[in-house]
Amino acid sequence: MITIIMAEDHQMLIDGVKYFFEYDENITIIGAVNNGEELVKLVSLKQPKMVITDIRMPKMDGIEATKIIKKKFPHIHVLAMTMFDQPEAIKQMLDAGATGYLLKNSGIKMLSKAIIAVSNGETFFDPNVAFNFMNNYIDKNVTIGSSDKIILSNREKEILGLIANGKTSKEIAETLFLAKTTIDTHRKNMIRKLDLSSGNELIKYAIDKKYRF
Repeated sequence: MITIIMAEDHQMLIDGVKYFFEYDENITIIGAVNNGEELVKLVSLKQPKMVITDIRMPKMDGIEATKIIKKKFPHIHVLAMTMFDQPEAIKQMLDAGATGYLLKNSGIKMLSKAIIAVSNGETFFDPNVAFNFMNNYIDKNVTIGSSDKIILSNREKEILGLIANGKTSKEIAETLFLAKTTIDTHRKNMIRKLDLSSGNELIKYAIDKKYRF
């Protein structure tokens, strides 16, 4: 059984998560609080297998709370669930000891996948933030969530449009005044985001989806 304490200052979100897992035989929410201070206290009292915490909360934020929890109870897994997708916020949570990072708009099914992965000792990334950090976690056991709602950035869509028109990475780089290595990185990121296996599949995807100017 995966026992969880959740910290979130929006009670409606807590209620929604608790309702979803109410009849789950493998996952149970054993406590919920609305700020970081109460999170640390409740974790000390109940010692769950996992903590799900927001970053921005009253009294104590999720980053500081995670640091305290991991120092006192290193065996407890921490999953961040937040609206912040900025690289610095993600880095601070990971440095604090979190091994999962999920955006709130990813949906409840993605949360379920994240809980299972993190509870098994894996590092889990939301697919829409994962690719900024792949190089740092290349030697770790990393799970990247998959979703039907993959979000490509405006730059990625722009590059995909040029790929659909038959442009090479060098030609795209010259068109957009970027380095060829930057274009190659965008290609790799899109292949991962779209769950494709090769550059040729990316080209086919671009043409099929009609990403053209």
